[in-house]
Parts: sequence; C-alpha cells; structure tokens
Amino acid sequence: MERSRHRRELLTRWDDRKLDAYGGYVDRVRSGIFLAVRLYEHRENIRASELPEPDMVADMAEAERFRGQAFEQVMLLGGDDVVEAAHELHGAIRAIDWQATGMTTGTLEEWRELHRVAFRGINEFHEAARVDLGVQGKVSGERHPERDLLLPSARREGDSAST
Repeated sequence: MERSRHRRELLTRWDDRKLDAYGGYVDRVRSGIFLAVRLYEHRENIRASELPEPDMVADMAEAERFRGQAFEQVMLLGGDDVVEAAHELHGAIRAIDWQATGMTTGTLEEWRELHRVAFRGINEFHEAARVDLGVQGKVSGERHPERDLLLPSARREGDSAST
C-alpha cells in the first residue's frame, strides 16, 4: 500500500511538472507571435511602433531563447505525441519569425496563413498535452469548430482609426 501511494505521488508530481512545462511553452509561443506581429506590422508599414526596429529584433531574439528553454522542457517531460506536436509547432513559429524579420518574404495573406498554421499547431499541441495528462475532452472537433484569425474589419477610405 505504501508503494502504491508513493507511485501515485510521483505520477502526480510529474503531471504537475508536465502541466507547467506545457503551459509555459504555449505561453512562450504566444509571446513570440505577439512580438513577431509587432515587428512585421512595423516593417510593412501596417502599424508604426514606438520602439526602434533593432529593439524589436532584440526582443524577438530574447523571446526565442526563452521559447527554446520551454521547448527543451517539453522535450524532457513530454510523451511521444506531445513531443511531435511541439516539433510541428516550433517549425510553424519559426516561419512566422522568418517572415517578420525579413529572412523570407510573402504577401499579407501568406503571413496570415502562417498564423493559421501556427494556431492549428497550438490546438494540436493542446490535444496531445491533454491526452498525455489524462484530461478528458477535446479542444477541437465537432463540438469545437475550427476558428479563423480574429482580424479587424478593413479600414474604409478616409477612416483614421488604426488597425
């Protein structure tokens, strides 16, 4: 009975660490996306930033470092499906970073498609993490239809409101 109790305590402790690692990774992914959007919008003259571009690039580099640390925690603690979902998501995020910094080029619609792919990747990561943690239910499927990006309505000519 003592061994069973100890085994349950260890599983609970690892599940707590996994939950922190999974949540931390997604938080770092989302933070990086926010920084990439800010830089991309500035570079493409969609929305000016008060920060100089070199500062935004430095912020993105720091965010990538933290995201890399969070990614490594997922690699150490995650089950096979979680690790694979993290690899897929990591690739999608790198594509966003590359277009934001100008390493790759593309249209605004291609930029938005990179974000759609990334957010689908986040959902797939969530699904894999939930299964790994034994959480019932899903974040996608029939009961949760796929949602598109939340975008502001197009500006009308003469409208001075920023997007």
